[in-house]
Amino acid sequence: MSNMWPRLDYLSWQETCSALHLYLQVAGKYRLAHTPWINHSWHATFYVTPVGLISSPIPDGPGIEILFDLHAHKVVGTNGSGRTESFALEPMTVARFHRHFVTMITELGGTPRFDGRPNEVADPIAFKEDHRDRPYDRDAVQRFHQALVAIDRVFKEFRSAYLGKASPVHLFWGSFDLAVTRFSGRRAPLHGGGVPALPDAVAQEAYDREVSSAGFWPGGGGVDHPTFYAYAYPAPPGFGQAPVRPDAAFWHEGLSEFVLPYEAVQSAEDGDRALMAFLTSTYDAAADLGDWDRDLLECARGRPGKVRPADPVKPE
Repeated sequence: MSNMWPRLDYLSWQETCSALHLYLQVAGKYRLAHTPWINHSWHATFYVTPVGLISSPIPDGPGIEILFDLHAHKVVGTNGSGRTESFALEPMTVARFHRHFVTMITELGGTPRFDGRPNEVADPIAFKEDHRDRPYDRDAVQRFHQALVAIDRVFKEFRSAYLGKASPVHLFWGSFDLAVTRFSGRRAPLHGGGVPALPDAVAQEAYDREVSSAGFWPGGGGVDHPTFYAYAYPAPPGFGQAPVRPDAAFWHEGLSEFVLPYEAVQSAEDGDRALMAFLTSTYDAAADLGDWDRDLLECARGRPGKVRPADPVKPE
């Protein structure tokens, strides 16, 4: 499976990564403005496809779906009449990307009105006013996408072993992470907010229930390499001292989360198994220390073409 885990070097494509993050924010803001609110902001995310990242249908005009094709390196919009419009992903400014995107939505019969400032980034600049030239490293983008496809596969298998409430596997364009979250079913204490350039009400709604969450960042935010993370909210006593796997995983004091460098998965003899060990062991710590009702919430991992037993069995 090693060929499914490409090498990633965040510092070598840092500027392209930042640009792609902001481009996804433009499209994400459009989706956010036109889609009814779903719990924990699940209505605003993107999903991994074999060619890139997709929005799912947005209820604007005739219905519009946005695809970031990271192989052909273009943004493609499709409306409910079957019409498509697109423009290239290439070196440009965020302001230019914003103009192209607004034009595309207009031509598809949509209403391109949405909040014009990015979220969850330091010192946000309005999209229309961001005139700094940004590079576009096609090879790095394709490697990033290849990694997302591999991660999405393992995250979905992990998600299948849960009968309780669980999120889709999806990419949040604010924090630019691919994530999957399990819920205990209990309410959580009010979140303190304080996320940069994000209304406190959004963070508080996102964390209004107890969670064990895991995800992947390509880099940034004080971490200069791609990494997996896992956290619990609220974190039960002793969570940061819990034993987790594989050996390369550790508690990051600055982030208050468990982390696993992507390189440890990419270089492992079995990357899928290494990542699954991280997902499972960090969840075990959250569920055991948080006194979750594991007999009620868990089941064996799903298998293709095999109906899950009505009487759940414990995960492998």
